[in-house]
Amino acid sequence: MIKLHSTEEKRIIGLMSGTSLDGLDIACVVFPNAPTSHAFRLEHAETVPLPQDLLLELENIEELSARAVFHLNQKLGLFYAHSVNAFLSKFGITPNSVDAIASHGQTVFHQPEQGFTVQLGCGATLAYRTGLPVINDFRSLDVAAGGQGAPLVPLGDQALFSHEADAFLNLGGFANISFQKNGRVIAYDICPGNLPLNRFAKVLGKAFDAGGEIASKHAADSSLLNALNQLPYYALEGPKSLGTEWLENQFYPCFPQNIAAETAIATVTQHLAEQLSKTLKKHELQSVYVTGGGALNTYLMEELKKRYAGNVVIPSTQLLEFKEAIVFAFLGKRFIDQEYNCIASVTGAKENVCGGRLHFPR
Repeated sequence: MIKLHSTEEKRIIGLMSGTSLDGLDIACVVFPNAPTSHAFRLEHAETVPLPQDLLLELENIEELSARAVFHLNQKLGLFYAHSVNAFLSKFGITPNSVDAIASHGQTVFHQPEQGFTVQLGCGATLAYRTGLPVINDFRSLDVAAGGQGAPLVPLGDQALFSHEADAFLNLGGFANISFQKNGRVIAYDICPGNLPLNRFAKVLGKAFDAGGEIASKHAADSSLLNALNQLPYYALEGPKSLGTEWLENQFYPCFPQNIAAETAIATVTQHLAEQLSKTLKKHELQSVYVTGGGALNTYLMEELKKRYAGNVVIPSTQLLEFKEAIVFAFLGKRFIDQEYNCIASVTGAKENVCGGRLHFPR
């Protein structure tokens, strides 16, 4: 049974698998058992690569039948469970010391304007196979309340890391930002992140452009760069969010069919630097805390610093890589404490809600 009122602290396993499909992040996080406390202790963390068969299905999700998608949901639940059990064994964590697993799941469809967002990774399977309570499906209630269901990380940014900088930039599959303005939390997806860079890197036989090495050695296509910067999404005010459907329908059609992968990577990198700096300057933010895999792209960070005069803070590698898993553990804690974990001012929902679905192991 989930320990809703444990006396001293809560130990939550946070799971995060982003749209860039670079693996399942697992973080064991301990929080003081006080609803108003925002302290945390990261005990252990690691990334487990996605198995090749699951990766292939996720990369081709649009081509799968409905039956195959539901089967993939169960297979991801099994993979998550196996990974968590191995993680607990590896680090000597006894299951009865863990209050719950907070699992983001794998986003495969995100169309809040149509009233739905879908994250795979069967919560019932994960709960039964680990013997632990599982909280997942964090986004759907916010969408039902008229919100984008995203982003959710800003609540954790403000609660856990507000002393680090004025704003928080996460460079995952997409790039999103959060900050406070006039006492309100503002957050939204700025532009793509690693997804298009990884797509073109794969044409060259690489998983990603390590350190931005490819981009640094090639020139951007000025016509393409201008077309990308003129995409209608960038003229919208938040709340707003991006999904892979937008990439397929709006972003990728801008690219000439015969463009060299190196040129595409260089152009996208410049595009990201321009959109990120434009956003930071627009809101007059003096410092930004950068996490996610894109923070390891040293060339992109250099290009950002050329355009943005504020302080760019890049944390330790562990926080850089596992911040989102830590935050989802925090959102799970708030679910247990029956506190809201989706901010209406960020998502555009009618009200703050406590999103999530609870699965007991038996």
